[in-house]
Parts: sequence; C-alpha cells; structure tokens
Amino acid sequence: MLPIIVLILAQMGATGDNGALSMATASLTSELGATTAQIQLANMIYPLVGGAFMIAGGLAGTMVGWKKTFRGGILLCALGEVVLALAPSMAVFIWGGRVLVGLGASFMIPSVLGLIPLIYQGHDRVIAFGAIGAASGLSALLPLALGVVMQVAGMHVTFLALAGYFAIVFAASFTLPAIEQPRERAGFDGVGVALAASGLFLLLIGLSSISSWGLVTPLSTAPFTILGISPALPMAAAGIVVLGVLVAYERRVEARGGIAVLPSAFLTTPQVRAGLVACALTFFFMGAQSILMAPYLQLVAGWSPVAVGTISIVTGVPTFALALGIPKFMPQASPRRVIQAGYVAMAAALGIMAFSVTENAASAPLVYLGAFMAGVGAGTVSAHASNVVAMALPEREASQSGGIQSTMRNVGQALGVALLGAVLIFGITGTVRSRAAADASISPRVSSALSGVSIDLGSNRTFEDEIAGIPMTDGERKELVSIEATARLDAVRMAYAVGGAVVLAGLITTPAIRDGERRDPAGSAGSTKAKGGRS
Repeated sequence: MLPIIVLILAQMGATGDNGALSMATASLTSELGATTAQIQLANMIYPLVGGAFMIAGGLAGTMVGWKKTFRGGILLCALGEVVLALAPSMAVFIWGGRVLVGLGASFMIPSVLGLIPLIYQGHDRVIAFGAIGAASGLSALLPLALGVVMQVAGMHVTFLALAGYFAIVFAASFTLPAIEQPRERAGFDGVGVALAASGLFLLLIGLSSISSWGLVTPLSTAPFTILGISPALPMAAAGIVVLGVLVAYERRVEARGGIAVLPSAFLTTPQVRAGLVACALTFFFMGAQSILMAPYLQLVAGWSPVAVGTISIVTGVPTFALALGIPKFMPQASPRRVIQAGYVAMAAALGIMAFSVTENAASAPLVYLGAFMAGVGAGTVSAHASNVVAMALPEREASQSGGIQSTMRNVGQALGVALLGAVLIFGITGTVRSRAAADASISPRVSSALSGVSIDLGSNRTFEDEIAGIPMTDGERKELVSIEATARLDAVRMAYAVGGAVVLAGLITTPAIRDGERRDPAGSAGSTKAKGGRS
C-alpha cells in the first residue's frame, strides 16, 4: 500500500496548490492589488505551463526513469511555492512562482501515472488508477487546512506550508519499490518536444487572454496588436497550426522507428480519445469552479477562506468515495455508463451552482448541494478515465500515456478558466455598457465614459471604486451599481450554463468506450499478475 500512498500524496499536493490559490483571491486583491484578469492568469499559468511541458515530462520519464522525473518535479513544486510565498508583486507571483509549480507538475504528475503501470497490473492497476482519481477528493483536506492557516497566519505562510508539504513528499518518494523499467535507447525527440510545447503554449495563452486582451477589438491591456486586432485569437490559431505540424512530424518519427512525443495511437484509437476527453472534462469542470465559485463567494458574497475551504470537503468526500469505490466494489460496471453518469452529474452540479448565487450573496444550502454533486460527478468520471486510456494501449504507450493524460487535464482546466472567465468578464462589461446606454436616467456622457472602465468581478463597493473617476450624480451612481449587480449575476449564471453544455457535449465521445472483458495493456485478457514491484 505504501507506493500508492506516496503517489496519492503527490497528486494531492498538485490539486491542493490550486485550492490554495482559489482561497487566496481576496488576499491577492488586497495585498498585491490583483485584478480579476490577473487572478484568471494566475489560475491559468499553472495548467498553461504544465500542459505545454507535460508531454515532454512523459517522454523524459520513459528515457531517464519515472522515479528521477518524479523527484525532480517535486523539488520544482517546492521551490515554486517558496517564490509564491515571497512574491512582492503579481508579476513575480504569476511568472515566477506559478511557472515553477507548473514546470514541477509537468514532471511530477506524468510520473505518477507512468509509475502505476509498472508497479501494478490487472485489477490492481484499475484500483490504483481509481485511487489517483480519488486523490482529488482527498486533496479537499488540504484546502480546508490551508484555509485555516490563511485566515490565521496569512497567504505567505500558507504557501510556505505547501513548500514544506512537497518536501515531505520528496522524502517519502525514496520508499517507492524497485521497478524494472526498460530505458528507451532512441534519441530524445527535441523537435517534437519543442513543437508540442510551443503549440500548446500559443493555443492556451491565446485562449486564456481573450478576456484581458479582447476577442477582436483590442483592449487597453493588450500588450500589442496584430493588424489592428487583439493578438488572442491569432496566437490561438498559430498554436493550432503548430500542433498540426507536430502531428505530421511525429508520424515521420514513428515511421523511422523512433519514440514519438505524440504516438499515433493516441489520435487514431477512438477509446483513447474518449478517455482523454474524460480527463480533460473533469479538469475543465475544476477550472469552472476556480474561476466562478471561489471568486464569487469571496469577492461578492463575503465568505471567508475557511468557509470556502469547507466546500472542498463536501466535494472531496464523494470524489474520493466514488473514484476509489467504483473500481473496487463494482468491477463489472460498464466504464462507458460510469463516465456518462459522471458527465450528467457534473452538468447538474453546474446548474445547481448557477442558482445558488444571488446579486450580493449566495444560498449556502445550494452551494453545498452543488459542491456535493460536483464531487459525485468528478469521482464517477475519475473512476475509469485514466484506465480507459491505459487499457486500450500497448504497454509502452500505456506508460507514456501519463504525459498525454496530464496534458489533457491541464488543457481542460485551462480551457475552463479561459472560456468561462471570458464569458464572465465580457458578460459583465458588455451588459453594463449596453444597459447603461439604454437607461434614460444615465447621461450619454457617463455612458460613454464607461467604455474606458475595466469592470472586474467584485462587490458593489468594488464597482463603485472602479467608476469613482467618472463625474456623475448620486442617482446615476446608484442606478449603475444596480445595473452592475444584475449584470454580474446574469454573467455568472451564463458562464455556469456554458460550462454545463460543454460537459454534456462529452457524451458524444462515450460510445467509443468498450464494455465487456477488459484487455490488460500488456496484452493478456483479465491479467491480475503483478510485476515490477509490490503494493
């Protein structure tokens, strides 16, 4: 049992880091002057960097050994948490600490998924994958504990505590059993790694920056323009082109007998694609929570970090119970039906969350019910998502799949933050401006001045501060505050609705998931013989 405990602790650390960031929203705003766009970028940069380099991390693990990449990733995460704790500005927080944690995760998380096929086989492997999925439920304990630390000692001590946590996991990694991992002799696919990293980076940074740079018309915060338009969509399009070049290049690498960063089996096997979509949508859902629920509860409804931390327990318990319990106690359950049920539960959770918020508060019973349903959905999908991928691949690709799965998780989380953040910010800003222009009680001069105001998610007082520089009457100010409160609620609910629609779209891929007898990735049906280590 000790090996899986160490791997679970590592997975918990990665998830707990995101939880700590969600609870630090108010502190980042008050201490470092963070805007909603900067908080969105801070949430984005971890999956952005991780998604860009996790494919490389997965390939490195097959060449230098999963244990080495595992430990190297843990150390980078610990260093990143120290930088987050000591960051004097949001620039250092985002581009220093969050980048380091993302790089660490790009080596650590693929190693977790890469070690499981070497340590566990057959049904034990199914349970082990479920346990890693359950780790996101166990990680709920970290945000609650970190929320207490944050409320008592502040944000800086909280991130230092996370650095200490990773140091403990690093020490525990030396208890992992000896494994027989054949080293790949082919050369490192540097060109493939560069194409994958640059393509994913361009795609994700482009998508994530839509709300701060503008969709087509550039906003004042855009760093530059391309032919007079916002650089967000051109960068995303360039990323897609680079990824297309990567696919063509990797086919040539495989034809020469080399080790591809992106093996063709991941693109041509329908079940693998369906499993990767399941990995992505689970974390898309988590991205939705981080950009919608936690900021709204803290910045608008005034919930404390500890109160927000308790939500993670309500989500974590069913996540843990179902991700681990379904493969252990329901071994004959259809993976396809299980994942389909998980998608429906996640969409239902987003619907409940949409109705839990009001203009200036939130209904605690509905918040907790939505959080519980979120755990049901995430745990149900996680029970089979990773194993669906692994059991459809040969042994080498099954081990290497850790990097691809981790990339898809980070891409999913990044898309969740980017898409729903854009719906949120554009929804608030656009609605306020259009309703103000149509309101006869607001003068054209005031309405025109709103075009130069960046409206962030926040309380009524926050909005009053944002429009403080615009000369207006008290009546106009009161009417604008009322308009913004309604626009804020409408935008949040619309973002939840978009998130639910995206999750339900995942049902389209599930028919590709095979039911019936499971094929062991090594090639033997129903094999349960362990090799390469002991549990």
